[in-house]
Amino acid sequence: MNSWFFINSGKCEAALNMALDEALLEAMQRLQTPALRFYGWMEPAATFGYFQKFSEVERATLLRPLVRRPTGGGIVPHDVDWTYSFAVPPKHEWHLLAAIESYRRIHEWIQRAFEKLNIPTELAPDKKSAQGSPGMPGECFTGHEKFDLLWHGRKIAGAAQRRNKLGLLIQGSVQPPPVSVQRGDWEKAMRVVASETFKIEWSDFSPDELFWGRAAELARQKYSQSAYNRKS
Repeated sequence: MNSWFFINSGKCEAALNMALDEALLEAMQRLQTPALRFYGWMEPAATFGYFQKFSEVERATLLRPLVRRPTGGGIVPHDVDWTYSFAVPPKHEWHLLAAIESYRRIHEWIQRAFEKLNIPTELAPDKKSAQGSPGMPGECFTGHEKFDLLWHGRKIAGAAQRRNKLGLLIQGSVQPPPVSVQRGDWEKAMRVVASETFKIEWSDFSPDELFWGRAAELARQKYSQSAYNRKS
């Protein structure tokens, strides 16, 4: 069986959360091992896609701070969500998938985890725009995209990706359905499903000084900087 890394970072500041994910992607060439990270937020915040316009984002949500992600996609509120990231090294099977296929696969993984908890969900068969009072452009959880995860027709999981020579980074958010389910149980189910589906064993990831130093540098010099977050 192959081994994958697992890390639960707990609650961090918004800038550090994005920095840790980018540092994880950068470390893939060195680690040569996929890594799953669960994390939370020290305060309500929102992240937005790398290519979005800040002027539109700040009008679309009252959540602050606003931090630009290293991945694409739309605005994601981080007030009650369960956030995760998944990184794989270059030339790994996931890295070689087309973007739509890795998107489908990550949400099938989440779907099976909810099945373990007796919560039925489905993958969206196609794109659907928001109805009624549409949100501002780029809001991630208004309407849905193909292969988003739905609960009773409502989007509860979306993700964004960055794929380059360093590897593949998927950043995802789950807006938990209003049923009796604990985040810890879902996280455990995610690991169990991965072991069963992908035939892997989990190893705890203990970041070294090089990793933490790079994450701190990215948080300080990039993700906490107004010039980066407000760029066009």
